[in-house]
Amino acid sequence: MGDVAKDLAAGTVGGAAQLIVGHPFDTIKVKLQSQPAPLPGQTLKYAGAMDAVRQTVAAEGPRGLYKGMGAPLATVAAFNAVLFSVRGQMEALLRSQPGAPLTVNQQIICGAGAGVAVSVLACPTELIKCRLQAQSALADSSSASVTVKYGGPMDVARHVLRSEGGVRGLFKGLVPTMAREVPGNAAMFGVYEALKQFFAGGQDTSKLGRGSLIVAGGLAGASFWVSVYPTDVVKSVIQVDDYKNPKFSGSIDAFRKILASEGVKGLYKGFGPAMARSVPANAACFLAYEVTKSSLG
Repeated sequence: MGDVAKDLAAGTVGGAAQLIVGHPFDTIKVKLQSQPAPLPGQTLKYAGAMDAVRQTVAAEGPRGLYKGMGAPLATVAAFNAVLFSVRGQMEALLRSQPGAPLTVNQQIICGAGAGVAVSVLACPTELIKCRLQAQSALADSSSASVTVKYGGPMDVARHVLRSEGGVRGLFKGLVPTMAREVPGNAAMFGVYEALKQFFAGGQDTSKLGRGSLIVAGGLAGASFWVSVYPTDVVKSVIQVDDYKNPKFSGSIDAFRKILASEGVKGLYKGFGPAMARSVPANAACFLAYEVTKSSLG
């Protein structure tokens, strides 16, 4: 198989593994991010991550933790195929000769380039996912958008296309999505390569065992969220904001208002579930990617 085909296939398998392991954590993250600030004398709908889990399971059953998975599952093949194949093609461009190992800095560049490419796919997928995940978190809000109840991913897409500006509505939040994906993937692939080289004692990482790949992948995933988490919070609130009566005029306005009303803590809502998700989900993703690519020869 050609290198592009290997990256496409391995990226697809890696993305599926990542989604299955990590989606329940992501659901809780979005619920915490999108719950509205309480009115005076009231408390937050969710006191924390475990409270969000308990309330979600009580109200919706275990399936509630997988709400919104249809959209990313439907596009996981395309998303990860683009991520890993663009990264692979950039690796080929940066190599001094075929098969030559890349430096950590070169992998950072490859990750950033891949982040630009996947942002276009990630934005509409994330919007649909966040709308579905955030519905119950917004249930006690006075926002008019709460009256919209989505039956599933296609229902969200139809509503946005019909009532929120057509195709352009699906790309609401593209700027913060790109601001998340570019530096986030640069950090993730840079850390992944640095850890692999550290474990291997040099640039030849082809003989690393699965345990080393799991650790490197898990910590690389954690580095993604450490580097861009406030941007992800801004993206989430922009994408679930009411189209007709928006609270935020844009990314900068959302950042300022969150900071003003909730302080720095507001920019890290859901950080615990995000970090709890990132380690096992990305460990599964990178391990599945490496094993699949190796098995393809």
